[in-house]
Amino acid sequence: MNAPIVWILIPLGLAALLLLLPGTRLLSSLGTIIALTLAGLAYWLPPDTALRIGSLSLRIDSTLTLFGRQLTLGASDQTLLILVYGMAAFWFFGTLALGNSRQIVSLGLAITALLVASLAIHPFLYAALLIEIAILVCVPLLTQPGEQPGRGLIRFVIYQTLAMPLILFAGFLLSGVETGPSDVSLITQSAALLAFGFAFLLAVFPLYSWIPLLAEEVPLYRLGFILTLFPTFGLVFGLTFIDHYPWLRDSAQLGPALQTVGLLTCVSAGIWAAFQRHLGRMAAYGAIAETGVSLLAISLADRSVGLQILFYLLIPRALALGVWMMSATILTLHTKDLSFRALQGTARQFPVATAGIIIANLTLAGTPLFATFPVRQALWEKLAAQSIPAALWFSLASLGLWAGALRSLAVLTMAPENTPWVSRETWEQRLLILLGLIGLGILGLLPQWAQPLLASLPTLFEHLSK
Repeated sequence: MNAPIVWILIPLGLAALLLLLPGTRLLSSLGTIIALTLAGLAYWLPPDTALRIGSLSLRIDSTLTLFGRQLTLGASDQTLLILVYGMAAFWFFGTLALGNSRQIVSLGLAITALLVASLAIHPFLYAALLIEIAILVCVPLLTQPGEQPGRGLIRFVIYQTLAMPLILFAGFLLSGVETGPSDVSLITQSAALLAFGFAFLLAVFPLYSWIPLLAEEVPLYRLGFILTLFPTFGLVFGLTFIDHYPWLRDSAQLGPALQTVGLLTCVSAGIWAAFQRHLGRMAAYGAIAETGVSLLAISLADRSVGLQILFYLLIPRALALGVWMMSATILTLHTKDLSFRALQGTARQFPVATAGIIIANLTLAGTPLFATFPVRQALWEKLAAQSIPAALWFSLASLGLWAGALRSLAVLTMAPENTPWVSRETWEQRLLILLGLIGLGILGLLPQWAQPLLASLPTLFEHLSK
């Protein structure tokens, strides 16, 4: 048995079968079990490692040759496989409380497998093609049958597709200068193409306009799933480029460029979040700001510390976005609108969902005692050691998200005094949101619990982790 068969081809086949199953609860349960099983297999039986059960020895080989290309998932990919399929299980499990799981579970499993394939394929440039296929699979996930796609979805497909030829052409130009660049003009052109390609792929400033547009057009829970997985693999793909080319990772301009783009992205998103009157758009800007934070982590002079900060943010970010999107979706099921005008006073009818929105928002803002605070504090200290102005701008981004959370709280609790307090969420919705909030609190108070899982992720990059 080969690792790519277990974690790529089998999930793709199961995703096709799940599309045929009736019943949303059965689909949610099976999707969650499949994703948890794949994460468990990565934990108990990593690639290229033998597991003995009595006289029986089990081993999963790391490499599969398919259509003349190698797919390789080695022992160094174990943690990322656990994390990715664990996050997928988390999002699939949430559909038990929301219903309408057919698209997100079946297509979500296929998207996850395609993104894992982008990590495994060699030469690594072919990852761009697999990411493009995953983007196209997102189209039926983000559209309702019989409805015309909105501006946000069209812009999403255009921007993400524009990234692929830019990255592939840059890789083609760089194919002969991997170790010692001899043509300075060729290197400059290739670097510019890479910069524009990854700017489109990661949706950095000012190319993120499709995200808030989508937040008004499509179900938020589905958008949250995409905003959790795609930036993660986009960043891994980008780091693979940096790790692969010595002239790129040793460039004196790389760190300042990443810092500038990261600050522009998170600060602009934080400021826009402070002035939004739509909860979906506010959540979208919170996700955009997280991409900027990730770029700031990569820009640190101490790259090993930057990689640790980047990967330690993954679990709190996924959990906060999941709670935020689930809570906002619950309000959507009853109000059909997430504008402030429609949501005034809804906290008295949906107190648990309101708590989920506010606390998840504060978590992504880096509020003390919540999950992202310890890691953001470490990032802020490292930024301050390099540049005080950069640290102050980073603080402004957090203040913008803070202001958005306080404005949301004021609107959601704005009800006549005689309005009774009730809880119209189902028991499943209350349970899942409360579990998510408890997780955000535990990760904030005890961040070291995630260390055994995440500490090995920087080893994905042979040179950057040193």
